[in-house]
Amino acid sequence: MEFGVTFQTDPPASRVVELTKLAEACGFTHAWTFDSHILWQEPYVIHSRMLAETERIVVGPFVTNPATRDPSVTASTFATLNELYGNRTVCGIGRGDSAQRVMGRRPTTLKQVEDAMYVIKELAEGREIEVNGNRVSIPWVVDGRLDVWLAGYGPKALDLVGRKADGFILQLADPVILRWTLRRVREAAEKAGRDPDGIKVCVAAPAYVGDDIEHQREQSRWFGGMVGNHVADLVSRYGEGADIPAALTDYIKAREGYDYAHHGKAGNPSTDFVPDAVVDRFCVLGTAEQHIEKLHVLRDLGVDQFNVYLMHDAKEETLRAYGERIIPTVEKG
Repeated sequence: MEFGVTFQTDPPASRVVELTKLAEACGFTHAWTFDSHILWQEPYVIHSRMLAETERIVVGPFVTNPATRDPSVTASTFATLNELYGNRTVCGIGRGDSAQRVMGRRPTTLKQVEDAMYVIKELAEGREIEVNGNRVSIPWVVDGRLDVWLAGYGPKALDLVGRKADGFILQLADPVILRWTLRRVREAAEKAGRDPDGIKVCVAAPAYVGDDIEHQREQSRWFGGMVGNHVADLVSRYGEGADIPAALTDYIKAREGYDYAHHGKAGNPSTDFVPDAVVDRFCVLGTAEQHIEKLHVLRDLGVDQFNVYLMHDAKEETLRAYGERIIPTVEKG
């Protein structure tokens, strides 16, 4: 299993760069950032510095979307970073939650996501495509490589992952929900004639190492509210009786709304409805030994990368705990 870490691009940007350097020193293979241009600083500018000041770590958005930038611009951005730093980027993509909603817009359709995935990957890897009747390629791309990983929870998104994506992003660490989503992805891949094992699986969730479980829960409760935005969309689209696990949908019944001014932040008042049991299921909390135990379960279910959401008050301590105790143990066993 590989390990990634996701940062918010809060100012100062230099802080994200320093944490990326620490993550690489601690054995993390990937460093990701949120991509919501109103709430936080522009990620790709910071990605360039993250890559410049590290040697191996792979960098990308977690996640971008097809709306805030034209996909051809996104492709050129990745191709430029790869030319500078040697194919050390990865593109995480989704429909667009906060980046769209803070502008009063709805997330994009899955058809828009599928089209964008094609444009971004093909152009960033140097192939010619047809756009609006024109043949287009980026002529200066040489030996470009870019994996595109798709985030999603619902049946149609999981079907798209299986058919088209290089990787699957699940933003929660609940083994029950992981089993259900992975089954859907693998079935879709098989129907499309693809090798299901060729699709990378990335589980992302807040991780906090320590003994004070109550404090860890309060620092991580925001995550259930963030996931709840996507779950509310699913319930609206498919209905409560649809083929979606109750473990994913039941907890949002007490949800009353969401304030994006506190998006992705500890203490978010819009997430009081999230019960402790959901925080424990969705996140990875507790002592190093408890982290190792849960990560072994995720790994055995087929997870290739665990991605730490590092939005709490013990950033360096968590990275070091993973580097000193957790990553070496999980890699061995």
